[in-house]
Amino acid sequence: MSAIDDILAQIPLAQLAGQLGVDEQTAEQATRAALPALLGGMQANAQDPGGARSLFEALGQHSTGLVEGGVDLDQVDTDDGSKIVNHVFGDQQAEVVNTLGGLGSVGKGLIAKLLPLLAPIVMSYLAKKLGAKLGGNSEEPQQQPQAQGGGLGDLLGGLLGGSGGGLGGLGDLLGGLLGGGRK
Repeated sequence: MSAIDDILAQIPLAQLAGQLGVDEQTAEQATRAALPALLGGMQANAQDPGGARSLFEALGQHSTGLVEGGVDLDQVDTDDGSKIVNHVFGDQQAEVVNTLGGLGSVGKGLIAKLLPLLAPIVMSYLAKKLGAKLGGNSEEPQQQPQAQGGGLGDLLGGLLGGSGGGLGGLGDLLGGLLGGGRK
């Protein structure tokens, strides 16, 4: 199962659709567009040693509990999500929202509302995966990722399907926007 499908399977689409004011199909379509962008932005950040360090520290501040046993969207801190989205995309945030909002029937307003909901979920998911990779049984990763080989960038690359990101056309659309990411 891909990281996108794994995360999506933990999100109650009916609850998400209700919070977004759309039907479940639209909520799923928007989520399938937004998740690769968030993961890809984090992967771009992790390519730089400073960005990897910053992302690792942020992961240590996010409990894996949000994704344990399925997500309760009422537990998602969208203020934290907005901060994560701002850090991941930086001054490219509006361009990412515009790009994602132009895909299919997904609008820009929906993407702008969805990204802060998904960002804490993605962080919790990554914290869980990183903890498992580092062999920790605790909720938080215990050791610093390596900047090169075997580090956070490799974990994100693996989750996204290798260095190409596994994002297909979306990766091509966002590749220029995300560049090397923010630190």
